[in-house]
Amino acid sequence: MAKKKGIITEFKTFIMRGNVIDLAVGVIIGGAFKAIVDSLVADIIMPVVSLATKGIDFANLFISLDGNKYDTLKEAKEAGAAAITYGNFISVILNFLIMAFVIFMIVKGINRLSEKVKNKEPQAAPTTKECPYCKSEINIDATKCPNCTSEV
Repeated sequence: MAKKKGIITEFKTFIMRGNVIDLAVGVIIGGAFKAIVDSLVADIIMPVVSLATKGIDFANLFISLDGNKYDTLKEAKEAGAAAITYGNFISVILNFLIMAFVIFMIVKGINRLSEKVKNKEPQAAPTTKECPYCKSEINIDATKCPNCTSEV
């Protein structure tokens, strides 16, 4: 019985760590963000790409494996034909590239912001200096080097 209580306590400690909570929030936001990117690709980018490629509908780019010719993927599925849907694959690649680019831009912005914050922090005053003769490190207030006894 004591072992279960220990495991439960350990589990509570594990769950309440900041890393686990942050990861959970990241996964949830990532899922919502994926829906936005999917919509961006399907509803905005793919129609423009289709227009630029003279009306090619990527959703209907497929190869039927039963040897018959179907006009749409829906017809092929209704007929029960197996198909390689390479048009969907192209859409997924575009989703990935857009998601990667957006994440890159977010990370770049965060890095730039953290660099600005770092540059605004006051620099600590130096407490040591280098002896011009023996190049050893000495106290900033020293007038004589303790190593080579030179006046500094």
